[in-house]
Amino acid sequence: MNSKIKAVLIGAGGWGLQHARILSQRSDVEFCAIAGRTLEKTKTRAAQFGVRAYTNITDMIKQEKPDLAFLSLPNDGHFQPTMEVIRAGVPLFVEKPLVFDLKEADKLIAEAAKRKLFFGINFNHHYARPVALAHHAIQQGRLGELTFATWRFGGEGGLSHPFNNLLETQCHAFDMLEFLCGPIDSMMAQMTDKTKKGFYRTMVLALHFKIGAVGSLVGSYDSSYAYPDTHRVEINGTKGRILIEDTVRRYTFNAAGSETAEVWQSGYFNDRDRDFYLTFDRHMDHVMDSFKAGKQPPVHARAGRRALQLAFAAIKSFESGKKVSVSTDSFEIAAAPAILPPPPNP
Repeated sequence: MNSKIKAVLIGAGGWGLQHARILSQRSDVEFCAIAGRTLEKTKTRAAQFGVRAYTNITDMIKQEKPDLAFLSLPNDGHFQPTMEVIRAGVPLFVEKPLVFDLKEADKLIAEAAKRKLFFGINFNHHYARPVALAHHAIQQGRLGELTFATWRFGGEGGLSHPFNNLLETQCHAFDMLEFLCGPIDSMMAQMTDKTKKGFYRTMVLALHFKIGAVGSLVGSYDSSYAYPDTHRVEINGTKGRILIEDTVRRYTFNAAGSETAEVWQSGYFNDRDRDFYLTFDRHMDHVMDSFKAGKQPPVHARAGRRALQLAFAAIKSFESGKKVSVSTDSFEIAAAPAILPPPPNP
């Protein structure tokens, strides 16, 4: 593919702004249109980036004939617009969560597969430098045999679904823990609706990995993203330990028995690696390289389906009070991001 990729965006909301920013800045993309639910808001966003505005997805696709569509919509409103793009035969890249229903996920993936469409999902945490460093260290055997992993991530969120936090935010947890430690094959769950009756906004899961390691996942919408260290991942092995703090803030490795740590954190001029939003830019680099090469996306939409499968296993465990086994047949290894050197000082 030698010419520019003609791209359209569906969604004029907050995270859609990040899609628009990146698409408008790429020299290999012709960003031509945005479709949104409300005309005034969509016109405003389209004018900001000098593109055309639509309120009908099918009309936009017919008029613009895009090579690739990007979707960034409210979390509980993904299924119908995504299916509309797939049935129009347009390759696509979507936001997490894929959907809130496994049957809907299966329909989307099957319809895209039938048309042999490129179908990626934005699990951009893979592209944080601390996560890439952790993945590399584990693959190099620096931790030895993995023994346990812990994930904690808490903030604020909505009330559109009784298990909102689990489905739309902790999908990152499932995806990241499996990316680093391999497939989860069983779990047990405790959840509470203490702050909002009927909405299980805080939870803790006990996990077992296929490799024999165990793990814990604590997630909450009864917390705050303003808190320092609101996100922390700890991975222990027989030879060492890794910490990931606030996704992009700091990576630490300690060899077993050593009081001296190996630490990465962003340098003074390295805004790229300290900015969470820019993890999406790095993911987009990988997405575009794959698309232009005619390859599958680095993180396929099937990863969204896998996270949903794990979330519903957690719900089943919570509702039954029992440990639930999870098939590992649908697990697939996502492409690992390259560890790029930090940018040079200006």
